[in-house]
Amino acid sequence: MIVGSKKRQITFRVLRYVTLIVGAAIMIIPFLYLFATSFKPQLYLFEIPPQFIPKHPTLSNYTDAWTSNSFGHYFANSVFVSVISTVFAALLSAMMAYAFARFNFKGQNIMFWLLLVGLMVPGMMLLIPQYLLANQLHLINSLIGLILFYVATNLAFNTFLLRGFFEEIPWELEEAMIMDGAGAFRRFWRLILPLSRPALATVGIFTFLACWDEYVWALTIINDPDKRTLPIAISVFQGQHLTNWGLVFAASTIAIVPVIVVFALFQRQFIRGLSADALKG
Repeated sequence: MIVGSKKRQITFRVLRYVTLIVGAAIMIIPFLYLFATSFKPQLYLFEIPPQFIPKHPTLSNYTDAWTSNSFGHYFANSVFVSVISTVFAALLSAMMAYAFARFNFKGQNIMFWLLLVGLMVPGMMLLIPQYLLANQLHLINSLIGLILFYVATNLAFNTFLLRGFFEEIPWELEEAMIMDGAGAFRRFWRLILPLSRPALATVGIFTFLACWDEYVWALTIINDPDKRTLPIAISVFQGQHLTNWGLVFAASTIAIVPVIVVFALFQRQFIRGLSADALKG
């Protein structure tokens, strides 16, 4: 029986690893092809069978992509919008989560559940009301309009994640600060935020990805070419350079770089945050 049990464990472990390897390959191969094609001259784009290692690699696609069609300007717009939105969304949601986790006030549970109801509403259903509101506030063709709505749309999910994390921080730590005369804001700033770096990193990465990749809302309110963000620029870029896929793939690869950098910088904290949530669940 013991031998049979060990065999089953080994079999399940092998199947698990095989499944993970196959899933990872399915996810990675398209990105490898994207990256490889971005180094290919136009002459070798459609060779059969496809080559993942270019025979004649060139950097001309990257230099042409960066210097043409104000691509660098659009890249800067996306960095500005995504970074500012991430900072404000993380800070405001942390404040809201701290209030829900530590204070008792009338209608607390109702307000929190109403906040969660917003997560159940498809974003496309809110597109027209959001546009009308942005028009009334004179936020059309404005990067500030993108930032405000990106912050607002990420608050509910971020607050939900952070509230659970804050509730696990021992109340005795705050009691010690209260004995020293610390107010709520000081406790939040000096104690809660430093102890919540894994959760904040998780929230920050999710928010940055959502803002960096967002296309529909940016397409809806941005008509001025100078205010375009990278997803819009790449869609227009693809239309203008439809036959030069090496150029288009180079632009797409450049757009992926900030996402990889953000994840690399916060990877350790991000994994700790997910592990903590998993253990609490």
